[in-house]
Amino acid sequence: MENQQKEKSNAKYSIIVPTYNERLNIALIVYLIFKHLSDVDFEIIVVDDGSPDGTQDIVKQLQQVYGEDRILLKPRPKKLGLGTAYVHGLKHASGNFVVIMDADLSHHPKYLPSFIKKQMETGASIVTGTRYVKGGGVHGWNLMRKLTSRGANVLAQTFLWPGVSDLTGSFRLYRKSVLEDVISSCVSKGYVFQMEMIVRASRKGYHIEEVPITFVDRVYGSSKLGGSEIVEYLKGLLYLLVTT
Repeated sequence: MENQQKEKSNAKYSIIVPTYNERLNIALIVYLIFKHLSDVDFEIIVVDDGSPDGTQDIVKQLQQVYGEDRILLKPRPKKLGLGTAYVHGLKHASGNFVVIMDADLSHHPKYLPSFIKKQMETGASIVTGTRYVKGGGVHGWNLMRKLTSRGANVLAQTFLWPGVSDLTGSFRLYRKSVLEDVISSCVSKGYVFQMEMIVRASRKGYHIEEVPITFVDRVYGSSKLGGSEIVEYLKGLLYLLVTT
């Protein structure tokens, strides 16, 4: 109990937000993070992969409003994959907890206090948002995308037994030391990376808790999920089946 109180008083959260062409979303997501974490010590690390739409210019303007110590811009020259974006952001994280979330408003910052509360109550190493328990869901997807996502999770549940209900989600809170450990053992890129992270964390015996969330399809911009990502997912599933 004493250790939990000490951890709570010393807690700082580094929120890593990878971006590519999110000029229309980044200001709103930053505003909402500040709104919902008004009494929390945090920093936002934006990892932008050379967006041609001016995303970095918007982030620089946000730094003038909120401060360069609260919003860190750590760009890369081009699209290099989601997994390596987290590795890049992690290098600059000063918090003892790390949140990973999307910039396209599909992960609403209103859930962040629930993530933090769950971690504090349980002492979990990882808290992950899930669409597939009571209170969770998806808004704005057509039937085919819902079936694809649900099918991907059912396949993974059947073959990998990870102990969590939503493997392909990317809205999570980690102890920084745990994220560093797990991420160092992952080889996947893109969307498979999320699944590999949670499966390897489960295999390593880390305490994982879930919080129900409603995933909302992006409001501005176009989805980056396509047929090639689905093929990569199936390859990744087979890889994890063999290696874990």
